[in-house]
Amino acid sequence: MSRALLLGLLVFALLLLGLAFLDGRFFLLLMPLLVYVGAALLQMPDTIPVHVYRNLQSLALQEGNSTVMYLDLINEGAAISVLEVRDQVPGGLHIVEGFTGLVTALPSGGSAQLAYALKAARGAYEFQSVAVTVSETLGLFQRTAWLPAHARLIVMPRARRLRPLPIRPRRTLGFAGPIPSRQSGVGVDFYGVREYQPGDPLRRVNWHVMARRPDRPHTTEFEQERIADVGLILDVRRQIALEIRGVSLLEHGVHATAALAESLLHDGHRVGLLLYGRGIEWVFPGYGRLQRERILRALASAGPGDSQVFASLDFFPARLFPPRSQMIFISPLLGEDHQMLFRLQAQGYAVFVVSPDPVSFEVAYLSSDPLLPVATRMAQLERRLLLQQLRQKGIAVADWPVHQSLDDSIHAAMTSAWRARSLIGSR
Repeated sequence: MSRALLLGLLVFALLLLGLAFLDGRFFLLLMPLLVYVGAALLQMPDTIPVHVYRNLQSLALQEGNSTVMYLDLINEGAAISVLEVRDQVPGGLHIVEGFTGLVTALPSGGSAQLAYALKAARGAYEFQSVAVTVSETLGLFQRTAWLPAHARLIVMPRARRLRPLPIRPRRTLGFAGPIPSRQSGVGVDFYGVREYQPGDPLRRVNWHVMARRPDRPHTTEFEQERIADVGLILDVRRQIALEIRGVSLLEHGVHATAALAESLLHDGHRVGLLLYGRGIEWVFPGYGRLQRERILRALASAGPGDSQVFASLDFFPARLFPPRSQMIFISPLLGEDHQMLFRLQAQGYAVFVVSPDPVSFEVAYLSSDPLLPVATRMAQLERRLLLQQLRQKGIAVADWPVHQSLDDSIHAAMTSAWRARSLIGSR
């Protein structure tokens, strides 16, 4: 029960007793209480003349890191005897140090600061307002207002760098990089031997050939190594966003996409990102650290999409990607997705699929059941058939059990795909 309510009941009781017994002593007892209430009313401010300014130590951070929230309060009116501040923290944030509330007195023109450290899982968090309550010294009356103090915190997925990816798109860009371009030029891998031409540096003369044919000197050629356009496509369709016991398969896809972006940008490639499922959420292709920041910020807010227009890959916007570039599709895959992937390959794109395994993911969280092995076996066979269809068309697929190494799964799939192509080409 609040102090003001208790005091009101006491005044009412004394008033009734005075009227009932017609005894003036009860009215005399009311006088100190009325003085008490009057003094409280005089001290109570008419408005809340407080301004709140919110500042974050870091507006964007990676998972696992913490940041500090600062709330600065400035009193631009009369002195406030008791000021209580309560910050409204969005769900998903964890306070690791300090408190989100503060009680203090604030003189006219005075200021106070509230600070606390927080951590959060991947996502975008909006801070909207702060609850500010003022009251007088006696604590009988109080006034509360929600003061605006907007801020936005971006928590990006932690990107783990993979080993260099041996991608082989059908077109490379005119800058030095890690991809053999099938053209002679500056490089380190042997490409061939041709006859010496005036202007060739002496260090490239092939002395072994010249020893056999001293009348016709030859020059060694090396294969140029270039960079490429790479499009990362993260599937965020609601149908594939499997979630069990608060753990989401999409979360593994987000971290895989972050790791691929980190590695590809480190190798010098031009990388773009498409989040497919909620609409056309697109990060234009670019290079370097700034592009890494853009991609991680886009991945920070990636969540399941409910758009029925993008329920299947039939509306996939291939025109967003440069012709004959490398596409890496991160998705658990639906049964009908292979047709669209075949069309992308037919249009000249080099398609590589990183597929988080939904079967092993779900089985790891299911309780024991006599029919579970049979159901698991059927689901595995269905998935194996889908992946086999892709591989038979020359699409490399990394079947990734999410509790195992992503790096190993990707390189095993790429090595197997290049080996298969080499065997076909040698026949």
